[in-house]
Amino acid sequence: MTFADLHAEVQQFYARQMHLLDAGDGEGWAGTFTADGVFAMPSAPEPVRGRPTLAAGVHEAAAKLRAAGEVHRHIVGMVAVEPLPDGTLKVDSYAQIVATPRGGHPRLHLMCVCHDLLVREKGQLRVRERRVTRDDRP
Repeated sequence: MTFADLHAEVQQFYARQMHLLDAGDGEGWAGTFTADGVFAMPSAPEPVRGRPTLAAGVHEAAAKLRAAGEVHRHIVGMVAVEPLPDGTLKVDSYAQIVATPRGGHPRLHLMCVCHDLLVREKGQLRVRERRVTRDDRP
């Protein structure tokens, strides 16, 4: 696989993953992580671990957004892919979260940096570990 092909595959992975997240598909989104995948975000005191917990978090967030009458879209860009000697991929990207209230105007809700470690399972990319930082926090 050429680097260009690999980069395109990673871009497609993130596009699919963010569509699942924004649709509130907790099981689908959690399925893009390894079974023991870790998601560390600044809004949580401890990292989230494992697909069931990841899926539950998506369902909870989607319910809160529905109740608030707001839609969030995650836009991932500036994807930097670094293949590591063991076959894993270190991927750093920027993530913008655009919030649109029903009947209102879109606004930039958050600007984040994602630091991912991707692995291949049965030919599919999966997140083993994701660490998110936010620009509004130290």
